[in-house]
Amino acid sequence: MGILHRLIGRAKGITTDVLEILTEQHAEVDMLIAKLENGEGNRREVFAELADKLAAHASVEEKLFYPAILSKDTEGELAEAVEEHLSIKRVLADLITMKLDDEQFFAKLSVLKEQVGHHAHKEEEKNLFPKVRELLSIDERAALGNELLVMFEEVLATHPLRNVPSETAAAAQLPRLRSR
Repeated sequence: MGILHRLIGRAKGITTDVLEILTEQHAEVDMLIAKLENGEGNRREVFAELADKLAAHASVEEKLFYPAILSKDTEGELAEAVEEHLSIKRVLADLITMKLDDEQFFAKLSVLKEQVGHHAHKEEEKNLFPKVRELLSIDERAALGNELLVMFEEVLATHPLRNVPSETAAAAQLPRLRSR
């Protein structure tokens, strides 16, 4: 489902589960990496779209999604997730500074693909998302999804790939888990 369909759906009162949105974004990143690997489309445009979407995705996860799902059950996985984001941003920052015809570009793209695949599919979709389904109700996930969609579009409009090189010193900070 594309962004237009989701926005139309929201206007009709249909909400979208945050986990579905994030899974769709993971699939879109996979597709953009595959386009680069297969030489489909304008390499510069495809790479810029990949870098912007990957940076925006990491940003909304770190600023909105991860804080919203922080619990004793998710705390360790989220600490690992922000470290994985840092590693991904470091490879992405290298790619951003490279010439697209550099022979090392595709080697680094392969590393990015491996890191993104592990983080998105093995860590988040397989391990974290089932916990979130137990932690948040359908309505809570839908509300968070609507908020995430808006934030993602706002961040994407700023071309966040430009910020990636300055985000490689340390992992994003998660809020402290409150004692209950």
